[in-house]
Amino acid sequence: MSEGNQIDDSKNDDVPEDESSPIQREEPEEKIRKRDHIDILSHPNVMRLLNKQGDQIVLFADKVLKFTGSGKMKYRYLMITDFAVYLIDPETDSLRRRIALAAVEKICVSELTDNFLVVIIPTEYDLLIASARKNEIITAFVEAYEPEVVSSNRFQYNAASNMVKEIEFEEIEGTWRILFSSNFFKVGRCAWKGN
Repeated sequence: MSEGNQIDDSKNDDVPEDESSPIQREEPEEKIRKRDHIDILSHPNVMRLLNKQGDQIVLFADKVLKFTGSGKMKYRYLMITDFAVYLIDPETDSLRRRIALAAVEKICVSELTDNFLVVIIPTEYDLLIASARKNEIITAFVEAYEPEVVSSNRFQYNAASNMVKEIEFEEIEGTWRILFSSNFFKVGRCAWKGN
């Protein structure tokens, strides 16, 4: 794991600033906020969450578009720390999902210049997101845990705990489109195609 940006929680009155605080400032502020595109210091609930979980370094923070298993899109704050990936509801600053970095197997991206990526988590359902800062997200993952990064214009992902979807990327006349296949439902180690 390489060095990242440590968080200064001094703006949070609820969290005492002392030698024992797990989140301390050790670098200039401009480096702390290098890939913090949401100003996490202005989110006291998020800071409390990071303190509680023991995360010390935020490698990336930004608002992304998350796709649910049913195909709905929701805005979430994506944070990558030295220990985990967090999805936070931007309206309430509440935790929606925490994924330990050790659970991340690989990152799948298309070979096109789109904004989509899938985080493959074999022990859970996968995470499909879109962000204009896709390369920064991949860099943060590589700095944090060095997962395999796979480039392909077609791959499968677990859209839900019992549903596998295939996603295909195409470039047509200078633009790209994404095709989702019919659902495949997992039954044990097998999958069958749904209607």
